[in-house]
Amino acid sequence: MNSTGSQTDKAGQGHSNAVLLSPDDNVIVACRFIRAGETVSYSGRSIIAVHDIETGHKIACSPIPRGKSVIKYGAPIGSATQAIAAGEHVHSHNIRSNYIAATTRRTGSKT
Repeated sequence: MNSTGSQTDKAGQGHSNAVLLSPDDNVIVACRFIRAGETVSYSGRSIIAVHDIETGHKIACSPIPRGKSVIKYGAPIGSATQAIAAGEHVHSHNIRSNYIAATTRRTGSKT
């Protein structure tokens, strides 16, 4: 990581501000806060961020049609509830998670 919060990419082609966790993924993960309109660089490739994206959040690195799987770590983590363009923020507002809640937290109840 350099002083700007970016990482030198594996191909040595400049600096990455996002990471592709698996070559099969259709999302990348922001290594730092990324502003809308900023170039997002990863694995020797780049796209333009459509929205502001918080550190650790997902960005579509290719178009994801409505109903198709969102792939992270080489595995489906959810499906798109709407078409998602490359460069868009991918989060709970546009995907349905594949994860099942393991516990339920109740508030305000005395048991």
